[in-house]
Amino acid sequence: MKRLVTIIIALFVFSTIWAQQLNPSHWTFSVEKATAESAELCFTVKLDAGWHIYSTRTDDGGPLPTEFSFTKSDKYSLDGRITEPKPHEAFDEIFKVTVRDFSNQVTFRQKIKRTTNKAFKVEGTLSFQLCNDGNCIPPEDQPFSFNIPEVEPVASEGAAAVNPDEQTSASDSITTATTVTDKANALLAEEMPEPPAESEQSLWMAFLLALLAGILTMITPCVFPMVPMTVNYFVHGGKRNQAWIFGISIVLIFAVLGALLTIVFGPESLYFLGTHWIPNLLFFIIFLIFSLSFFGLFEIQLPSRWANKSDEQAEKGGWLAPFFMALTTVLVSFSCTGPILGAALVGLTTSTTNAWISLVTMLGFGIGFALPFTLLALFPHWLKGMKSGNWLNTVKITFAFLELAFGLKFLSMADLYCNWHLLDREVYLALWIVIFSLLGFYLLGKIRFKGDWKVRHLPVGRLFLSIIVFSFVVYMIPGLFGAPLKAISGFLPPMETQDFNIERIVHENANSQSNANKPSNGRKYADNLHLPTGFDGYFDLEEAKTASKQTGKPIFIDFTGKTCANCREMEHYVWYDPEVKQLLTEKYIICALYVDENTIELPEEEWVTTDDGKVLKTLGRRNLHLEKSLYNMNAQPYYVLIDAEGNTLTDKNYQYNRDTRKFVAWLNEGLTTYNENGNKQ
Repeated sequence: MKRLVTIIIALFVFSTIWAQQLNPSHWTFSVEKATAESAELCFTVKLDAGWHIYSTRTDDGGPLPTEFSFTKSDKYSLDGRITEPKPHEAFDEIFKVTVRDFSNQVTFRQKIKRTTNKAFKVEGTLSFQLCNDGNCIPPEDQPFSFNIPEVEPVASEGAAAVNPDEQTSASDSITTATTVTDKANALLAEEMPEPPAESEQSLWMAFLLALLAGILTMITPCVFPMVPMTVNYFVHGGKRNQAWIFGISIVLIFAVLGALLTIVFGPESLYFLGTHWIPNLLFFIIFLIFSLSFFGLFEIQLPSRWANKSDEQAEKGGWLAPFFMALTTVLVSFSCTGPILGAALVGLTTSTTNAWISLVTMLGFGIGFALPFTLLALFPHWLKGMKSGNWLNTVKITFAFLELAFGLKFLSMADLYCNWHLLDREVYLALWIVIFSLLGFYLLGKIRFKGDWKVRHLPVGRLFLSIIVFSFVVYMIPGLFGAPLKAISGFLPPMETQDFNIERIVHENANSQSNANKPSNGRKYADNLHLPTGFDGYFDLEEAKTASKQTGKPIFIDFTGKTCANCREMEHYVWYDPEVKQLLTEKYIICALYVDENTIELPEEEWVTTDDGKVLKTLGRRNLHLEKSLYNMNAQPYYVLIDAEGNTLTDKNYQYNRDTRKFVAWLNEGLTTYNENGNKQ
């Protein structure tokens, strides 16, 4: 009974202390294949949903790897390196390297050679970094211990292995801690911001874009001439009531194809398609082929016998006739619908890992494709104002230019993944400027392709389209010199790939001049640590407090990490917002505390001894301890507003959330509290 009471009290105390600290990893240690000569140590970690742990092998400049350190002993020696299963690999635009990680559950294994048949312990520490879509938890040493059993000094083949389910004492302690942290995580659920996740809104957007793409196919040379023939079949054949069956059949055909793609390509496959260099290179080639087809170099067609057989079934009449007519329409129009459908399907499915995206895309495209046919069959008088002509070929050539331009996005993804540096940002922009300039000249009639008529008088529509295209070209030109071009930033390679950036050059030149008013002069750790371009601040809290007293400004604490991708996202998407940047640079003292910078050794007088007796000797471990002890948080990014005395200025601190309006409101809340407390800026 006393033991039960003790456990309950301990759970209450720990859940209170760690109410905001995350521990999404649950480790267990076991021994397998123990013989007189060797044994295999198994480090198994189960991760909470949405979290991932990094591989033991990472590229330079990437996230921190999972590391294992073994206490030296004369009773065993390590046999080779730590082994792990095949990790998930993807090129990361933040780190600019291939990142390898694991989700759900993974087991790391280490073989050892025994030098004694007596029982002994294998002890040491492991260090690992955890991340999800909104937070990163920096490495912190965690002890492990294995009990290696005594064995008979005989042939090892017959030796019994230790039960893998038998856990060590270290495992028991971790399991207890898991129970505590699970309770703490439950308490956090309402306060922690949800990580960015794909929502129903993204599916609706995909549906609407696919619907628009389907409607656009009607104005292509392969589809438009079929409209009057199809309408005539239903109107003059007295089968107008079957037009609904025709339209529903087209939607059904595309929906079935979408369902098949959904079954074949699950979320993991879609993630692979969107990130790995091989599918991205294939998609570029597909877009290139489609554009060449639209330019008139060749024609993409399905086997003619498919359309002929379907047409034969349609001629038999009956209620099945509209279905086979719909199938014939889909097959015959493929040479024009294929490139547009392919562009929509590839573009939308590679931008998300939602398992339903293929079905939603095909369904939207099918409805858009069927809608004009069905409506015109029901209301044939609408056909009076529709005339074919050279404009159909103009639409096809315009699509060819667009296919070529957007195909470069996939080549860029492959280039980033493999670090080829063939398509850096300025090269990519130069190609887009040339492609859209040629499109503008084509719309003006200065360039002609196969099937085009000579433009004797420029139609008003083509004039206005050319104005739009050339305006877009002019908009892109400053991007060659480092302009952010936020309207198309999702299509462009990262800014860091651009060699010539005026803003960066100006800022570096400004910093090179002597300016005593800038906090960059003489600040601690400035040789190793840096803030984003355009921001100045400190990397030591005591220095920041001193500056706060001198300037009368509150302090903006940024708990960050060198390998924290979410921290870089917040800096890129939120900090550079004009209003946010003005507040941070003019109203606050910025103090960036890196929690994973463990290469900087602190002088002995700055070492920190924790309550459990650990001595923290590096800058990163001290900063992490500061975050945990003062704010009960161990994830990044994490932002706190304080005054020079260390008093918090807001009701809640700020975590990962790219809503700039909320961030501005939070910064203003801190300023209001600071002024109300009698401080002067």
